[in-house]
Amino acid sequence: MATPKTVAFYTLGCKLNYSETSAIGRLFEQGGYGVVNFNEGADIYVINTCSVTEFADRKCRKVVRQALRQAPHANVVVVGCYAQLKPQEIAEIPGVDLVLGAAEKFRILDYVDDLSKAPGNGLVHAGEVTEVRDFVNAFSFGDRTRSFLKVQDGCDYKCSFCTIPLARGKSRSDTVENVVANAQKIAEMGVKEIVLTGVNLGDFGNGTEVIEGMKPKKEAMFIDLIRELDRVEGIERFRISSIEPNLLTDEVIEFVATSRRFVPHFHVPLQSGNDKQLKAMRRRYKRELYVSRVAKIKELMPHCCIGVDVIVGFPGETEEDFLETYRFVNELDISYLHVFTYSERENTLAAEMPDVVPVHERRRRNEMLRILSEKKKRYFYNQHLNETRKVLFENSKTSGQMTGFTDNYIKIIAPYDPLLINEIGEVDLQEIDSEGNVQVEVLHTIII
Repeated sequence: MATPKTVAFYTLGCKLNYSETSAIGRLFEQGGYGVVNFNEGADIYVINTCSVTEFADRKCRKVVRQALRQAPHANVVVVGCYAQLKPQEIAEIPGVDLVLGAAEKFRILDYVDDLSKAPGNGLVHAGEVTEVRDFVNAFSFGDRTRSFLKVQDGCDYKCSFCTIPLARGKSRSDTVENVVANAQKIAEMGVKEIVLTGVNLGDFGNGTEVIEGMKPKKEAMFIDLIRELDRVEGIERFRISSIEPNLLTDEVIEFVATSRRFVPHFHVPLQSGNDKQLKAMRRRYKRELYVSRVAKIKELMPHCCIGVDVIVGFPGETEEDFLETYRFVNELDISYLHVFTYSERENTLAAEMPDVVPVHERRRRNEMLRILSEKKKRYFYNQHLNETRKVLFENSKTSGQMTGFTDNYIKIIAPYDPLLINEIGEVDLQEIDSEGNVQVEVLHTIII
């Protein structure tokens, strides 16, 4: 009997990419392949790429080189957002044998079975993104403490800085029934936490059309989905990965506040605290709406963790505009920031806008907000010291210690105990260490 071929994966980018990499991995397993670690010398390497930052090309080239160091004769396949946007450029990277676009990546076995290592540019199969209409469900599995479950894909928004609609196509969703069935499968695998993921999660069931009054209520929207998921036995925690402020309705906030399983943690993109900038970005809200969302969350869940995305250095952002954003964020009762330095992306409106902010200025503004983020996080952590909260324990690479997150997303450090991994326990939050994590005393483990 011939030895089964092996495949290894490398994932760049978001939680959605991780869920899709896992799904592609299961396709290979069903096809008789053995899935191995990246450094084990596989027959095939699959690199799932991201296009959000300006370093997509550089990172892709680096991973390709690393793969071929492990196995010089391996076939290298590149998929993902960057593969859809720049397929020909990727095909010219030395060592790349195959590039698959958004519509082709889930048919990967059709292309790799007869793939050979040949000189010259890699083969490209990347159709127009308009051809991508089907929703392909996916979830990650491997890190036993949590799974990223894809429930929505694509985006109909036209934010002036974003290439995601060009890489992933129009907004589309799974059905409530399929999502619930996948959640039940994940529960059977022993996973305790599911993170709901998507490109525009709140648009599940095309909720934007309903919320903005363009169409009557459809059969199922995001609120309907999370109500059904709350009934799934075996999953102890559901977490909403990121949701647009205009789609984070009172109904959703009120549900999470009383939910059995949805944890008090929201990640709500802001991008700018300046209305002029929000308009130029083609965002669908003004800052007043954002203020009201934060206020509603904190009214019902004072202990809730709120994360915020901000972009600095967008074209036309003056120093006063930036300082307005800084002051706005500083005054908000939020817990941490994800700060992105604006980078020009081809085929976006923003790339053609005047009044470009110098790169050194973008970096300075980024650093200012990163420092503010650390202050915000520390203040949030301090508010909860000496409380007793539930933690889902995880493995750790740090000798003698293990990590975990509370329901409201406080990262904790505890003495290592292998019996606690993937278990939920009650802890006393004691003090913040030099790394910014909270040291705890484990009170007892909750056997589920």
